[in-house]
Amino acid sequence: MNKRINFEDTIFILNVRIKMIRDLIRLDTEPSIFYRQTMSDLEFISSCLDMLSDRFLDNLKFLDREIEADNILDAEWQLNQIINEISGGASPFAPAFFPDTAALTGKIRKDSQKRQKQIEESYEPAEHLTTEPVVSNAELNGLLGSM
Repeated sequence: MNKRINFEDTIFILNVRIKMIRDLIRLDTEPSIFYRQTMSDLEFISSCLDMLSDRFLDNLKFLDREIEADNILDAEWQLNQIINEISGGASPFAPAFFPDTAALTGKIRKDSQKRQKQIEESYEPAEHLTTEPVVSNAELNGLLGSM
């Protein structure tokens, strides 16, 4: 596999897949036809987020580290929202209809919470950082010739 991951595009596709699942559970379809694939899709999304999180945590020198962290955390939030919808009684894939739903969604939720905690602990959000200017005011004035 390619060592470089395009986080933005990968997260975009994962969010599209989550939206597809959300649309599926809102439509009037035959749940037994889509159940197995939907659960596989959720496991796939979770494993992709696991890979992205590992790459993120391994590389402390991302140029846009805070942005990537926020994007991963947003995708995790989206995943948790769909897991909550599926786990609820109104979903066509609810545990009342498919008993192994609870175990699958529970594992995905637990893995997601672990990833979120690791990412949140690995960086300080941008609003908490104090940035120092790269060029001082005196240097900037000198460069612009306004001294």
